[in-house]
Amino acid sequence: MESLRPLIINLAPTGMVPTRAQSQYVPLSTQEIAADVAGCAALGASMVHIHARDKDGVPTEDPAVYEEIIGAIRAGNPEMVIVVSTSGRVVSEVERRSAALYLNGCFKPDMASLTLGSMNFATSASVNDPKTIILLAKIMQERGIKPELEVFDTGMVNFAKILIDKGLITPPFYFNILLGNPSTAQATLLHLAAIISDLPPQSIWALAGIGRFQARANALGVVMGNGVRVGLEDNLWLDAARTQLATNVQLVQRVVNQAGALDRAIATPQAVRTMLELDSFQ
Repeated sequence: MESLRPLIINLAPTGMVPTRAQSQYVPLSTQEIAADVAGCAALGASMVHIHARDKDGVPTEDPAVYEEIIGAIRAGNPEMVIVVSTSGRVVSEVERRSAALYLNGCFKPDMASLTLGSMNFATSASVNDPKTIILLAKIMQERGIKPELEVFDTGMVNFAKILIDKGLITPPFYFNILLGNPSTAQATLLHLAAIISDLPPQSIWALAGIGRFQARANALGVVMGNGVRVGLEDNLWLDAARTQLATNVQLVQRVVNQAGALDRAIATPQAVRTMLELDSFQ
């Protein structure tokens, strides 16, 4: 088997949907998020995909909250690759979705999510019209922030190529491929092969699974991919039967165990910065 690079573990600890009523383990406050990131970083997580919540646990785009979270994470893990969300699941205005992209200094994110199309989730929609995607890509380019390209289906890969043709994103490209959502690509080899076979050259890709498909998708990422995305944003349960709620640390530990069983090394934050051509954190 061809030797694989060290595995990128991208932690998605919070998301916009999970609530305390659903799981006591979802980190919502700055302190909770930073503590979970620290625990997962100790196991090998090198990236963190951040969603901010206000004091009531409601999703917020407030850059002051993002600044607080980023500061708390970097205080303990300064080299961690930090990704902020520009999700369209709750808000549509580009000004609100891009607010965290304008943070400066040590609070400036390394990367930001860029979902490459609209889709339905189980109970809600994420709306990402072409104009919005292009505007967000332009802001990221102007700010020197690398997009975390979120792909749920083959058409989204094609839209990435449109952005490449427009000169709005440059290699190396980082793709999160998310499988198992009801209305998009499923966690099957056929669907995964269709997506990865169409990725542009110089693509680095990580695999995620929604809900009960997380463990399966992560396993495929460990075997075949450059990385995985894992965390309570995508899945609250440790087992497929939903008898035991998970923690972020447990979910990351499972990936580490999967990698260990295959003698696959785990990438350090500095190694990921080198792979993705990100600046070293000062």
